[in-house]
Amino acid sequence: MFPELFLRSVSSFSTIAVDFLSMILRRIPVLKKYMEQTHQKTVIFSQGKTLPCIAPLLTTVEETLQVVSARVQGHFPEWLNGYLLRVGPGKFEFGKDKYNHWFDGMALLHQFKMEKGTVTYRSKFLQSDAYKANSDRDRIVISEFGTLALPDPCKNVFERFMSKFEKPGKFSGSCYNVIRVPPEKSDLGETIHGAQVICSIASEEGMRPSYYHSFGMTRNYIIFIEQPLKMNLWRIISSKIRGKPFSDGISWEPQYNTRFHVVDKHTGQLLPGMYVSKPFITFHQINAFEDQGCVVIDLCCQDDGRILEVYQLQNLRKTGKELDQVYNSIARFFPRRFVLPLHVNLNAPEGENLSPLPYSSASAVKQADGKIWCSYENLCPEALEEEGGIEFPQINYGQFSGKKYQFFYGCGFRHLVGDSLIKVDVVNKTLMVWREDGFYPSEPVFVPVPGANKEDDGVILSVVITPNQNERNFLLVLDAKNFEELGRAEVPVQMPYGFHGTFVTI
Repeated sequence: MFPELFLRSVSSFSTIAVDFLSMILRRIPVLKKYMEQTHQKTVIFSQGKTLPCIAPLLTTVEETLQVVSARVQGHFPEWLNGYLLRVGPGKFEFGKDKYNHWFDGMALLHQFKMEKGTVTYRSKFLQSDAYKANSDRDRIVISEFGTLALPDPCKNVFERFMSKFEKPGKFSGSCYNVIRVPPEKSDLGETIHGAQVICSIASEEGMRPSYYHSFGMTRNYIIFIEQPLKMNLWRIISSKIRGKPFSDGISWEPQYNTRFHVVDKHTGQLLPGMYVSKPFITFHQINAFEDQGCVVIDLCCQDDGRILEVYQLQNLRKTGKELDQVYNSIARFFPRRFVLPLHVNLNAPEGENLSPLPYSSASAVKQADGKIWCSYENLCPEALEEEGGIEFPQINYGQFSGKKYQFFYGCGFRHLVGDSLIKVDVVNKTLMVWREDGFYPSEPVFVPVPGANKEDDGVILSVVITPNQNERNFLLVLDAKNFEELGRAEVPVQMPYGFHGTFVTI
């Protein structure tokens, strides 16, 4: 209570004074943890300089069906032989119809082939039902996340997916299905053939389930996070009648807490413990592992769930002060660690911290109602605030997925898209940064050196693009240890900013 009243009393001070007082408070042991949990991390763009326009990164491009040879500067390691495959929106209109939201664009697949130090590139639009139907009619006929097609003669992507699974058991409302997909497909014509529901989790509110993007997984457990970014099913069902897109049914409701559900991967049983935290949203898990009877899960988190509204294309394509206002209106994503004790003693006294981990300040405190209140450990160095937070996290998945780890990689966001690459040491809480003005790197992908025995013994691959017509886009390769550039492969092809990718060895 005292810190809250104290901070309110200085609300009329200048920004410099408030920042100074916050720094002092963080160094008082009693208040340090409070400040970590309540400090809203924002990066306000300088009034003396506006953000550069990135509209060219969010416009329709042509697919590159013929292989293009890249011009290599520096070098690509001889052992780096394989494909970097990436996907992201690449077409934002059909005929006179235009998409409204960044997530609506048609998927463009990118392929960078690396072989014996050489690099080639090609791309192709995913021949989805929506792409083919829209192309045939030269207009948008299938609704997407933020764009309603009227009339809509075909089922949209959400309806087509949900029709594949029947809800097991009896629930009065919606539930979250945990689905196991076989590693090999026996029928190439059906991408989810053989998939099986192994567990269903009832949503906190039957007709208002949580929006989610991904989930965490350890060797033995699945961690599903139910966050207060709510999907109002009545609004979604009635969206066509009301003339609204799917996204109109999603709302941020911070009056609800965030809940962690832990499922035994082998039996499909939901663990009885109810883990709750203050409201936050997350799209991407960094890693999760088991230690001393606990699940440890690391996430990129944000305290304001209205970010989906911001990613309207009209916002991303703004210029000057209007673009700055959009950027300054959103909270940043920062890495946080939560600890979930698996075996909760029913006789444990109220207020006891059930986390036994000496290396983490994250706590799991039993409450009077039996719930476990989880407070996070802040994994980010202070310098990460200056980088605009971090998203698109990646680790050395081949060796450390589901295991205790030290490093992760991501994009810094001093713009509405990533403008830097960052390596974070979660043990020592230090970071390394790669940045080049006027260029915007994509999600970093870690590729280990063959036979490597150290976690960061490998390279980072990232597609780096620019809105400047006089510059070329390129594939970047960094030494993952020291984060220094080894080489780049320039391609004379326009590319939009994408989302995710993976490396496949030849």
